Amino acid sequence: MTVTVAIIGRPNVGKSTLFNRLVGRRLALVDDQPGLTRDRREAETELGGSPITFIDTAGLEPGDDGLTARMRQQTEAAIEQADLVLFLMDVRVGVTGADETFADLVRKSGKKVILAVNKSEGRAAEASFYEAYSLGLGEPLAISAEHGLGIGELIETIEQARQELSGDAGITSEELEDVAPHPLRIAIVGRPNVGKSTLVNALLGEERMITGPEAGITRDAIAAAIEWEGRSLRLFDTAGLRRKMRVEGRAEKLSVGDALKAIRFAEVVVLLLDAERPFEKQDLQIAELIEEEGRALVIAVNKWDLVRARDKRLKELREACLRLLPQVKGLALVPISALTDKGLDELMQAVFAADELWNRRLPTHALNQWLYEAVEAHPPPAVSGRRIKLRYITQANARPPTFALFCSRPKELPESYSRYLVNSLRETFDMPGVPIRLNLRKGANPYARDS
Repeated sequence: MTVTVAIIGRPNVGKSTLFNRLVGRRLALVDDQPGLTRDRREAETELGGSPITFIDTAGLEPGDDGLTARMRQQTEAAIEQADLVLFLMDVRVGVTGADETFADLVRKSGKKVILAVNKSEGRAAEASFYEAYSLGLGEPLAISAEHGLGIGELIETIEQARQELSGDAGITSEELEDVAPHPLRIAIVGRPNVGKSTLVNALLGEERMITGPEAGITRDAIAAAIEWEGRSLRLFDTAGLRRKMRVEGRAEKLSVGDALKAIRFAEVVVLLLDAERPFEKQDLQIAELIEEEGRALVIAVNKWDLVRARDKRLKELREACLRLLPQVKGLALVPISALTDKGLDELMQAVFAADELWNRRLPTHALNQWLYEAVEAHPPPAVSGRRIKLRYITQANARPPTFALFCSRPKELPESYSRYLVNSLRETFDMPGVPIRLNLRKGANPYARDS
């Protein structure tokens, strides 16, 4: 099945530039002059090995007579023909009345829609980006068709939508349960010689990775596919990460770079500690790196078979985790023995739970009810005699959960109060251990409309 994607939007928002980039050829004329495109232009290409057709359309403008009306009819016909609508707006201009009018048109069509915010290069675009939520077309993607910014993420989003539209057609609800999602990417990281390869072998059920008492055997980030309780996984065994000053030679530098790429590519990262030497400085630095990258994190404490007084030791380790890694409060810590296969089920359950939280989305009405109660319980401090007003919050993204908080003076809100809000969010919505991003934005409720 060939999926058809119609690119629509106001004149001069960059539809033809995006069309050319997506099809990989300069087929549509591009110029700063608005209204250059008048007819529908179609081109077929491949995405993920499957055929897909893109339609470039004329800019949508209000009007019911002459050429404008005929151009609008062409665009409406493209929407009717399309399986998926790619709605493009110009972040530098912001949301206009025309954007709102045609967003209504797209919603009424009932077609699946992707909202892309073009010309998003540079920091000047950030303020207007969040206005895009007011169109009610879902989460916007920041792109620059001219410079290639965000095109990879856009293509991935289109490919996911294409799979949903073509792969699930005609499947019953019972059959749908059997359709496997993409493999969950899990990176196993830690200091040298803590047992990463042994753990991967234990999960695989075979001696796939070379192991031994020598530190630094693993150099490349090795991927291995497995299934666990019917779920497809892709494990990445990585080289041990030493302190930067102790990294020696080009081979180890390349190995470290490979391990860092695996962290950035993964969805869940398992940080493996040595039960006899846990929470060393390098362990904490690796954990901070994972949190900064926004990955879901689970800590596994290996060589648990060597530990005595295990209940007491486990309590001490969890208290240390809470004290040393407050930025991911509630982080799962699982004792295991990769050598004897103990604790692997508990580890994988913690991994699945972390992935679920990492992908979690919260309803806007619940977030704003929480914000009201949080401010009532502990109002933001007054700065220079003026109290900072917190007006509205919405979830901007998942993976990790990212929230946009609109307030009167974002630069003056103390860091301590931001931490209070994040901790309150984590506790209220039961999100232990997952990185949470809170972006402060100046402005009023972006969903509010003038009466």
